[in-house]
Amino acid sequence: MREKCSAGVVCVLTALLAVLLTGCTQPAAGGESGDGPRATGPVAPPSATRPSGFGAVFLGVDECSSFGKASFTEVPCTSERAAARVVARHDGTTADGPPCPPTTDFVLHISEQSRISDEDGDGAVPQGYACMRNLEPPHPGDPGGGGGPRTIVGDCVYGSGDGQVRETACDGAGARKPQYQVVKAVAERTQCPLSTALYVQLGGARPVGCARPL
Repeated sequence: MREKCSAGVVCVLTALLAVLLTGCTQPAAGGESGDGPRATGPVAPPSATRPSGFGAVFLGVDECSSFGKASFTEVPCTSERAAARVVARHDGTTADGPPCPPTTDFVLHISEQSRISDEDGDGAVPQGYACMRNLEPPHPGDPGGGGGPRTIVGDCVYGSGDGQVRETACDGAGARKPQYQVVKAVAERTQCPLSTALYVQLGGARPVGCARPL
């Protein structure tokens, strides 16, 4: 009797298991059998998981980069690795594109072969350049700061030979002492003050810098 009871219990358990399995594979209401599992919520599009930077564009405006100008990555601006913020972003090269804002500290050139951050899943970032502003001082792009990609009003320069001039810090903290300071930007040389001793090429709408000796 014990053996028959055991066999009966096994049979009952087997039958219950079959019922449970059958219930798990019943089609949902309104569906057809053989359709397979159905999703019960919205499915994220493939683009939601594609590799990308912290924004839609690699190093877009107001995003931040790590330290370094030759080797760098995009990082959250709240990260301890963040060093500078993007103030302008353009495609192409600096020779063909718009100039950076006047107080830009430095420019990051972005190679189109870079695969560090992919914008659209194709494994490449278009060539471009980002105009950067340091998160903390010093700011060489400020007037008199002695650096930056552009010479602006307030900057100081020294003669480097062959009719060329280079920027240096107005406070004398640079490797070379300042000889002239740009005091005005005008469209033509004739608009410079009489005290002008040197004309400096600035570019932009007012490309002539009027510099006086220090």
